[in-house]
Amino acid sequence: MSALTALARLRAIRDGVAQPITTVRHCHVAPQPMVFVPLALSGEAAAPLAAMVGTDPGHPRLLVVPQPRNRDLRFAFTAELAEVVLPYVEGFRKDTETVERRGGEPYERCLEAPQILVPNRQGAAFVGLLGRSTRFRRIDGPYPVHPSVPLLGRWLTYFADRSQQPGSCLLMAATEALGLHWASGQSGLEDANLATLVSWIDPPAGMTGAQAALEAEDPLLWPPAGPATDPGFDNEVLAPAVHAYEEAPTEHSVERIAQAVRTQLDPTWRLMWRAVELLRALPEGARVRERWEADRGSFTRFTERLAEGGPPQARRDGAVGAAARLAGLERARASYDVQRAYDDPLIMAEYRLTGEAFAGTVTAADPEHTEGEGRSRKLRPLVTVTTADPVRQAPGTVVGSPDRRGHAAEIVEISGDEIVLKIVKGMGRGKSPTPGSVPEVGERVTYTSLTDDFQSSAALPDPELTPWTHGGPPQEYVPSDEDAQEEWS
Repeated sequence: MSALTALARLRAIRDGVAQPITTVRHCHVAPQPMVFVPLALSGEAAAPLAAMVGTDPGHPRLLVVPQPRNRDLRFAFTAELAEVVLPYVEGFRKDTETVERRGGEPYERCLEAPQILVPNRQGAAFVGLLGRSTRFRRIDGPYPVHPSVPLLGRWLTYFADRSQQPGSCLLMAATEALGLHWASGQSGLEDANLATLVSWIDPPAGMTGAQAALEAEDPLLWPPAGPATDPGFDNEVLAPAVHAYEEAPTEHSVERIAQAVRTQLDPTWRLMWRAVELLRALPEGARVRERWEADRGSFTRFTERLAEGGPPQARRDGAVGAAARLAGLERARASYDVQRAYDDPLIMAEYRLTGEAFAGTVTAADPEHTEGEGRSRKLRPLVTVTTADPVRQAPGTVVGSPDRRGHAAEIVEISGDEIVLKIVKGMGRGKSPTPGSVPEVGERVTYTSLTDDFQSSAALPDPELTPWTHGGPPQEYVPSDEDAQEEWS
């Protein structure tokens, strides 16, 4: 936890309401997201019990497995889930745009992409488990399933994998999105409870966040947001209802179970849409659109892979694939952190405290300053910034500015609270700098050593050359009878 976030938590306790820790929204919220609230059977990590899903806050669809230990009922549930999810996802494949690429062939990208919202990180993990347990299923032979089940499994696996990409918003947990923008007066572990977190951010009239959060901890009023259910509900309500279904599998016994799980899902469903409203009320950060475009590109590539008849995602990555994936996630995390800081002065303030950034006022400027002679002469404007921030960068360090894209400067000299900068990039190609490219005297500026420049990935061996110590060359995927068996846990 950073110093500013800790201070915001203390203020939340003092004022009785969560404190904003950002000035803009750092995640994309789609015009029509799909909310998915799953429940799993206690003791069975990926055995679905029920789910509430849909894109209309007033008309959710309730899906129920009356006996989660029954294989046929479980896959009937996934087939029903596919009836809801697949049309929503595939509806975004129709409209595309042509994207020009510098030095390469233009390509097609979907104009929009689906967005699935789950209550918490455990819900996102459940999506991955459900995808893993269904994407290898067969539609014929032993243990056949409905043709939509393996396709749904591949999509769920894709969304779960994409959710691990920093900054991606195709599959988003509500608690993480809210915690990214507000600091409550409770611990980070307690922030995983959607009801208490929303209570801190938006307490009812006449109540403080602490009072509302204490009330939200009552499982009778606000059941857990899943996928785990409350033990009291399991023992007192669900177990007798399931037992009654086993004794007499009638419409009445199924409806009894449906009514029971509805009491657990309805409160969370309302909280999810309240979370959407809270996030939409924040202005969107400047670089959120870029990250959403990357999500749209990833979504388009996966739809093309499905159209080409590619195999399901592997059970696990090979050595080269795992190394490439880890390196890609590390680069994405570094880029995401920089983009958030560039978009948000409050995030940048964290780096100002650590000395990785400084802000100040321009007290002198020489926009026509040059270096070299004759044809080697280069335009190198000089700018002097006076700052009260601690500066820990050494002379020669190249810094950038969130206020000017493509702008770069080199620290020439540090003397007390004055820093002399030499502009080395982003002032145009003419003999004079482009208007506005060089800060003027009296202007408030921010500079940081954080950079979002492209970083090429490290060279990795071909998968065919992987040594036996790392698993050897990957084997080609061939469906087997084992793939048709269950893998729920």
